[in-house]
Amino acid sequence: MYEKKRRTSAYRVLAEIICLALGVASGVLAVLWAARAPQDWLLIDITIALCFVALSTFALLGFGALEKRRHVRLPSGPVLGSIMYDVINSSSEPALICDDSKKIIWFNRQAQIASGQTTSLLGSRLSVIMPNPLPEEGDKRPEREIITTLAGRTYRVDVTKIRSADKIYNLLLFRDITEQARLEKYVSDEEKAIAYIIVDNLDELSQFEQENYREASAKIETELREWAQSVEGMIKEYEKDKYLFIFKNENLEKFVEERFSILDKIRNIHVAGGSIPLTVSMGISKVQGSLTDKERAAHIALDMALQRGGDQVVVKYDDNTLFFGGKTSTIHKKTKVRARVAANRLAGYMAAASNVIVMGHRFPDYDAFGASVGIARLAMFCGVKVNIVTDPKNPNIKRCLKYFDSYDNEYKGLFVDASRGMDLIKSETLLVIVDVNNPDMFESIDIYNNVYNIVIVDHHRKTAESERPLLIEHIDPASSSASELVSEMLEQALPPQTLQKVEANMLLAGISLDTKQFTKGAGTKTYASAVYLLSNNASYEDIQDLFKTNIVDYRQISKFGQKVEIYRNSMAIAVNFEVGDKSTDRTLAAKVADNLLMVENVSASFALMQIEDTIHISARSNGTVNVQLILEQLKGGGRYDSAGAQLKSASMQQALMKLKDAIDNYINVEV
Repeated sequence: MYEKKRRTSAYRVLAEIICLALGVASGVLAVLWAARAPQDWLLIDITIALCFVALSTFALLGFGALEKRRHVRLPSGPVLGSIMYDVINSSSEPALICDDSKKIIWFNRQAQIASGQTTSLLGSRLSVIMPNPLPEEGDKRPEREIITTLAGRTYRVDVTKIRSADKIYNLLLFRDITEQARLEKYVSDEEKAIAYIIVDNLDELSQFEQENYREASAKIETELREWAQSVEGMIKEYEKDKYLFIFKNENLEKFVEERFSILDKIRNIHVAGGSIPLTVSMGISKVQGSLTDKERAAHIALDMALQRGGDQVVVKYDDNTLFFGGKTSTIHKKTKVRARVAANRLAGYMAAASNVIVMGHRFPDYDAFGASVGIARLAMFCGVKVNIVTDPKNPNIKRCLKYFDSYDNEYKGLFVDASRGMDLIKSETLLVIVDVNNPDMFESIDIYNNVYNIVIVDHHRKTAESERPLLIEHIDPASSSASELVSEMLEQALPPQTLQKVEANMLLAGISLDTKQFTKGAGTKTYASAVYLLSNNASYEDIQDLFKTNIVDYRQISKFGQKVEIYRNSMAIAVNFEVGDKSTDRTLAAKVADNLLMVENVSASFALMQIEDTIHISARSNGTVNVQLILEQLKGGGRYDSAGAQLKSASMQQALMKLKDAIDNYINVEV
């Protein structure tokens, strides 16, 4: 900038010299001409010389004025900075600047007033007046808007990062949007939320006594109508024991704060005998869009509530889903209508597919393996090529594969690993996932992401809405195992004696594993499925070898007993601090958790073990504690009385702290 000014000054001096020289030359020429010219021309010559001098002078002055005008067109840097400072400082909106350590280094008068602070903000931490986080230095986005509240007013904050002298500063400009936020909240509160409500278990009650059913139905309807009237909502029974409830959005916050106490009121309803608990499931939508969009979202939320076992409320927002309730164990259903419908639909999709891929969860157990084998048999019956994706290195799977050694012709190439499964994917491939509905636990997430046609068959409570469209989502937490669900479907779809003995044995092993040899969680349909498998030549004696423990695993189990803690009076926590490798049996923790339930006054048990960099947690309950809700806080899942979770890159002490925090949260909510 300074070099440019020097060049401009040099040009001006040169122009002045040229103009002066022209003026002097004009005067000299005029004098010489007058000396030689006649007397009458002297006055004309002098006039011409004066004109040349005047012209040169005016040119010189005009050039100087032009130069001056060009240089004052814009203020200099300091002048411009002073103007901008005055603009921001006198602005009617708050503004401040903080450094990269979030310390305030400048603020205007409006910022001091808006903050509500009586002392100067200079040198204070930004969090004193605004808890919202600012973009970090590594954030690629140079700007970001933040909504915050100062002294009861709502502001939209424009954050701009400025680099000066190798330092990062944050310029915060506050715009008061209190009235806009108030109007937006008013419109949102006046919008309508839609809820679908269904009574879970009146069908089971009606199978015993019709009179008691009518009494229970009337009491439930009375509670629901009083609940709706308390918020001036509209409730309508559109089908037997099914209700549509419409209310203002503003009342939803009240329901959430109360954690939907209506569930407890209905659960406390007792009719003659009171042996069957009465519960309802509810799906509520608070999403943007038309009434059609809201109604569809409410249906999805209700389906999720039922797939999680009922007796709960699922609230679906635009970007989040909340769960409430789930305090009672799922009631076992007796009807097989759902199984028949699911089997017929699955057979139809299989017949239209180019090939079928079946897979369960990572670290598969007998239930996942048995259910996969059952689905493979249905695909064979439909005449379509099928493969089961599994981990052949898993010690449990090695035992299972031995059962198929004598069936080389029919089962040759049936079992493949995940990499081979990726090569089998075609445009018309059908993927059937069993014994899991959480994508984080799938045997191969890559196969899941690359197949369009997907079916899920599972008995675990659903933890979240599926991100992918599903052809069939057959999830029934009332079933004891995935093998039970698949056995029901095969009974409805296959002709008698179509199921092979080795397949029936694997399905029976899956049911036996999840029911602890039919001593836990077995219902009427569980025994019916076992009868079906036994009629297809399954044998308890043949599967006993699967449940035997080798001496190495037996010693590992004994190490859990060296560290057992009774937490919160009724929660048993066992830990094995030794770090296992890939060959370690991951079912050891489950076996330990099962054994801990035999301890007096223990209502729930948790067993923790570390394999490589992952902490495996298995949880069991005697039916009075929902261990699924506890481990869902650790990104796990499962069923009411049986659940699991995995914590990667965490130490055992960290895992214990997280588990205890989850137990505390569960107990505090229950209280």
